[in-house]
Amino acid sequence: MREIVLDTETTGLSPHDGDRLVEIGCVELINHIPTGKNFHVYINPQRSMPEEAFRVHGLSEEFLSDKPLFADVAEDFRGFIGDATLVIHNAPFDMGFLNAELERAGKPRLGNEVIDTVMVARKKHPGARVSLDALCKHYGIDNSRRTLHGALLDSEILAEVYLELIGGKQVSLALVAEIETGPASAGMQRVAAPQRPQRLPSRLSAAEAAAHSAFLGKMGSDAIWVQYLETETPA
Repeated sequence: MREIVLDTETTGLSPHDGDRLVEIGCVELINHIPTGKNFHVYINPQRSMPEEAFRVHGLSEEFLSDKPLFADVAEDFRGFIGDATLVIHNAPFDMGFLNAELERAGKPRLGNEVIDTVMVARKKHPGARVSLDALCKHYGIDNSRRTLHGALLDSEILAEVYLELIGGKQVSLALVAEIETGPASAGMQRVAAPQRPQRLPSRLSAAEAAAHSAFLGKMGSDAIWVQYLETETPA
């Protein structure tokens, strides 16, 4: 199961008011586990950077002036996400900007399935704050690097939050214990089922073993120790 944890940074709050994307960050998960494959790009928005937005992400108009346009990276972006499920915090915001940029570039809108972690968090923690920082605090996830918003860093942090929202470390443990009955997926390693350990070979000499058997014979067949050995001794 392939999922892409995704985040964006923008010049403002509404693509319909002329705001544009300035950064995209993506983290790939396979069966909820990060693979180490990421997609990250800064984008020239071809417009000024409002002070309010700059205070959020720290990306200046000057810094972005030599970065590629969205139309130049659109195919690389779509190639990376493919048909994977997208995991996004406050998905309508990011999807709105991505689809607006795709339409502006003459590309089809995204049709991927989307998981909105805001909605997942509200369902799991009704009445609680569900910002990314609040969820990090709740689950004990280190977000000390997050002095400013950054699309790739936020995606990496969100991947950790998402794992906790859907079951935490138990999800990873279950995957390790799972036995694959079909062909192994590309890039995936088949995990063997844990086997019951075999009994250790006896360290008794022949004379000691004979003396032990004679001792057990004096205990009678109703003795608990004799019954235990009979059930544990392989046929």
